[in-house]
Amino acid sequence: MKVQEIMSIDLETCRPDDTLSRAAQIMWEHDCGVVPIVDGDAHVLGMLTDRDICMAAYTQGRPLSEMLVSSACSGTPRACRFDDSIENVEALMSAARVRRIPVVDDEDKLCGIVSIGDLARHVHEPTHRADGLSYESIASTVAAISLPAVEHRSNGAARRGANRMQSTTSRA
Repeated sequence: MKVQEIMSIDLETCRPDDTLSRAAQIMWEHDCGVVPIVDGDAHVLGMLTDRDICMAAYTQGRPLSEMLVSSACSGTPRACRFDDSIENVEALMSAARVRRIPVVDDEDKLCGIVSIGDLARHVHEPTHRADGLSYESIASTVAAISLPAVEHRSNGAARRGANRMQSTTSRA
């Protein structure tokens, strides 16, 4: 199975000079947690998540209408091609620890997004299939994505959980 078969194509985007208020409005109106940031030619410059907006509001202490998208979005994200395999996307998500990957065409222009939800909605059997989708592969990808960036020293259970996930993903 190829990315183009499962990716979302009905996208809203922002430019770096849009306000965070505009980005939040897009997320609210379209029930999404990420907005790709593109230039005038639809090349992906970054990704902005709902968490990025919250952290910008907290750390910058200004109204969203006064902050630009460029002050909060991630840098150049990893992207996949619409003809990439599902295994390639899962590997990208795991390595980058992200839930969504922009999909670009042969001219590196945004043409979609593939999310962990897209993968989960298209899995059909509990065993490994020829198209690359399986419950095990998706569970392994979710586990890799969900590892905390920093171990939580104040919570021994979180430490054990992170170690448990690492050992689970290494067996897959």
